[in-house]
Amino acid sequence: MDDCGESRDESNIMVEKLSLSYDRPMSHLQLACCPTHCAVPLQGKDLLLHSLEDSEQTMQLTGHHGNISAMVFGTGRNPLLLCSASADYVIVWDVQRCYSRTRAGIVASGTVIGTLLGKVVHLSFSAGDERLAACSGDKVYILSSKIEDTLSVLAGHLAPLTAAEFCPWKTDVLVSISEDRTFKVWGVEKEEIIYESAVLSASPLLSVSFLLKTRQLVTGSADGQVWSFTFPEDLRCNLVTRLDLHKVMERHQRQLNKMSPQTVGVTGITPDTVETTKPVLRICAYHRQLELERANSWVWIGCSDGLYLLDLATSELHKALFLRVCIPVYCWRNCWNDGHNLHYALKRPWDYYPNLSITMAGSWAMCHGSGNTMILLLTSLFETQMSVLELSLPVSGTVDDLCQHLDRLSILPSGPLMSGSPLNAELKKKDPNRRKKTGSDKCAVKEPPLVFHTKVKSSGYLESPRMTMFSPKTNVQKKTERSTKTNMKRRSVFSDYPEDTAAPSVPHTCLSTTKTPTPVFCCQYSGDGKQILCGLGDRSVLLYKSSLTGTSAVYTGHDKAVSIVSWSHGRQWWLSASEDRTFRIWTGGSSVPVLTLGGTDKFFKPIQAAQFYYLDKFLLMASGPSLHLYLYHLDNTQDDIKRYQPRSCAKLMGHFSMESGTDITAVSAINDFYSYVVLMCGADRSIQVLDMNTGAVASQLPNAHSRAIHHVTQNKGSMFSSQTPDSYNLFLSSAVTDAVKLWDLRTLRCVRRFENHVNRCHPCTAAFSPCGRFIASGSEDNCAYMYDVRSSSYLRKLQRHSNTVLNVTFNPATPELLTGTLDGKLSLFRPGNTAEGVSLP
Repeated sequence: MDDCGESRDESNIMVEKLSLSYDRPMSHLQLACCPTHCAVPLQGKDLLLHSLEDSEQTMQLTGHHGNISAMVFGTGRNPLLLCSASADYVIVWDVQRCYSRTRAGIVASGTVIGTLLGKVVHLSFSAGDERLAACSGDKVYILSSKIEDTLSVLAGHLAPLTAAEFCPWKTDVLVSISEDRTFKVWGVEKEEIIYESAVLSASPLLSVSFLLKTRQLVTGSADGQVWSFTFPEDLRCNLVTRLDLHKVMERHQRQLNKMSPQTVGVTGITPDTVETTKPVLRICAYHRQLELERANSWVWIGCSDGLYLLDLATSELHKALFLRVCIPVYCWRNCWNDGHNLHYALKRPWDYYPNLSITMAGSWAMCHGSGNTMILLLTSLFETQMSVLELSLPVSGTVDDLCQHLDRLSILPSGPLMSGSPLNAELKKKDPNRRKKTGSDKCAVKEPPLVFHTKVKSSGYLESPRMTMFSPKTNVQKKTERSTKTNMKRRSVFSDYPEDTAAPSVPHTCLSTTKTPTPVFCCQYSGDGKQILCGLGDRSVLLYKSSLTGTSAVYTGHDKAVSIVSWSHGRQWWLSASEDRTFRIWTGGSSVPVLTLGGTDKFFKPIQAAQFYYLDKFLLMASGPSLHLYLYHLDNTQDDIKRYQPRSCAKLMGHFSMESGTDITAVSAINDFYSYVVLMCGADRSIQVLDMNTGAVASQLPNAHSRAIHHVTQNKGSMFSSQTPDSYNLFLSSAVTDAVKLWDLRTLRCVRRFENHVNRCHPCTAAFSPCGRFIASGSEDNCAYMYDVRSSSYLRKLQRHSNTVLNVTFNPATPELLTGTLDGKLSLFRPGNTAEGVSLP
């Protein structure tokens, strides 16, 4: 054994406190470390205990007859327990008692709690250190930590086990993983399987851990896959996140290359450009307190080439600490020949440590030290080396210490309109009765008009002759002034949206919009929650009551499927846009649109977005690479003489394009209150934030999704619910074959991912609830999913839809959710305590 001393890397983030060499390799063995000690095998059969507080203090423990294969420290610190296992014995050592006996000149001894269990590959203490799980072969032995007593034997896996962990908040529940690529949830008391997963991967599962604050189960495989599952009270686990470490690194590097023109350069260093798998050898929860709640979902992943800090809620990489100079192939292909750029690129976001004794790790042991430090114990994969590292994290409590800083924006205006802002534009109205004077008008004789009114009275020659003379009405009742005032008072009172109610999950009403299956491409509630607009694939728009009762009003006029409907803030007008490249503005009770814009001669590509904006002052319309801003004037009065002369008009005040020149695929802007921010999504998978006050792009986010974004929506709230100002800075984006992402506009970072729903080919939408607590998403598995904003796992799965759920929208006045399907069905859901459930067809 050779002590190599302490070496300190220039980055001062990860320090090698201790380096030891042994007579035999120790890769793939479970080592043990705690904030004060670390334990490793010595000459196979003995146990060497190192004190991290005093590097000269070591202790050798003897008691095994076979080679030690697994070690673990207890969860408590007084007393501090250490368990070691070999093929002959499983021994528990009291560390303080062993020190006392050694100082007294007495041989330190432990307590044998298991005998002849076979080769034990993994050990785990329960909370409170009362029980211990030992994995040997395809069985888990539950042992008492005080006496030699086998409490139970759990058998059910089809291949040897690799690890098992007790649930921290349920001490009688154990989770085991195996080479059969599944995990099982056990009830230890009854020795029964409570939950069994499907086959997760093509490679064995190697590590498992629990996230205490989010109540989740995390496991990793030998091919670099990481899964996160919910761990609810009924122990029926649901998949929350699945990610590939290699793809996460590629995506993160692409984003950095987009945001910074300086990529990677190389001078004098030969990089490792071999793309290898990253086995997940160890998973440890990240317990450091940050200002953001989402830091609770961060985990450290120990792999063969280094250490990774991941956010499971967003599937983003925040830190990568390599054990050697390693440049990924996807970075090497776009490099510059500049040594300074190489050093900068490897430091941020990749940190490399070529001075460490170990360049490839065979096993990891992790624990949280004092303050913002972590203790890491790792062994070499091919050599006989062992190192103890201390990882010092930034002291500041902001997320910007571990990620890049971006300029902050806000949905709520922070200042008045600028003098040159496009939002200051006004439409000059012309008097339709005014006629320009000409020179001939002075001499000409003015002819009096034949008709003095806009409406011509009928002569009545087609009416039947009047047979009844005048008859007075004798039963007329006067309306009292008191009743009128009472009715007006009742109309002006609005009930607040209940903020503490449960999410809508119980089916209440279901109906078919048409006799033949027709897709419901879009649907939206009016601002008061009393009416619903639905755009269908048969070129019609339906207007329903919010209760979906009665006969719907039908509006026709488009030549192709209606893809967009939108209410005005005043609820007097609403617009519809179609694949025929036109959008029309309607008013209730009229079958003729008040204003029609567009056409194949004006727009060369389909309309991707259309809505009212800035409290109904403007119209926003996106087609191709341009976003058009219109001022408009609507007049629905009728003139029998000038019947074909349009009285409504619209004027183009400006157009804005994506900086990359790509087509716009989705647009979102808030119309319920004044806001300068407009979100534009492009076919290049980017999101751009347009500041309409300045008329320029304020910020952009490249590669926001793996595919082009087909839907983006903001947290708009409603007139019945009030939220904190920061809540309005959240928005959602959806893309095919990708998850629904929750973004924060202030940092333009993804703060959460929702990926339990299925979205492979159809443009399924998502929506915020008026209270801002829930998120609903459509899905292709004939279900709608209800998520909690604070958690990546879904709350409810709204089943029994007849086809793919394309659209979801919340009622702004009451806790109701409306879904629209691919075959033309509308379904209304309410909370379980306010509605009686009905069966969906």
